[in-house]
Amino acid sequence: MVKVGFIVEGATEKLVVESAGFRSWCRDLGIEVVEPVIDAQGSGNLLPANIEIYLDRLRLSIPDKIAVITDLEDGPDRDAVRARIDNSGLDHIFVAVKAIEAWFLADSEALRSWLGRPHVETNPEETPALPWERIRSLATEYQCRGPGPSKPVFARRYLATHGFLVARAAEHLRCPSAQDLRDTLRSWGTTVSVHSDAGALDPAL
Repeated sequence: MVKVGFIVEGATEKLVVESAGFRSWCRDLGIEVVEPVIDAQGSGNLLPANIEIYLDRLRLSIPDKIAVITDLEDGPDRDAVRARIDNSGLDHIFVAVKAIEAWFLADSEALRSWLGRPHVETNPEETPALPWERIRSLATEYQCRGPGPSKPVFARRYLATHGFLVARAAEHLRCPSAQDLRDTLRSWGTTVSVHSDAGALDPAL
């Protein structure tokens, strides 16, 4: 297992990473999510001056990799966000476009459970406004229980009651940021697994 530490932008991302579904998926990829999952409490705190403090906390768990999960929001592109956060102690910066709630829209099974009928969001990362507003408009359109004013409260319900999975969001053809997370974690797990297998077969070791 590759031990991965996560620094996340806010409470919603923390709930997702700490969820049983996410951790189970990671284990299937050969990844162990280490404690603690650090909530930076806002993108403004994901700056080089602050990252070192978070890294020091994570290093106590001796992770093999350290990653950030944050939102693009109104940034020009994912590379610009990565450049703003950039720190040599990070292995990857995952940037959800436009926000992590776009991943909620990309999981059609969770959407169906919440809305009470099938719905496929064609372009979850290309909503006219932020994806949170799209979620609110869907609640009105389908006349289901609305998400309420709190993103973390909705995220907790979406995870526990409606079974949201990042793995399914990554299967959506138009959710490249979730695919980036899947593909990177898969490559980390696969690389270490291959190295371990090679070592086991080498009689000189």
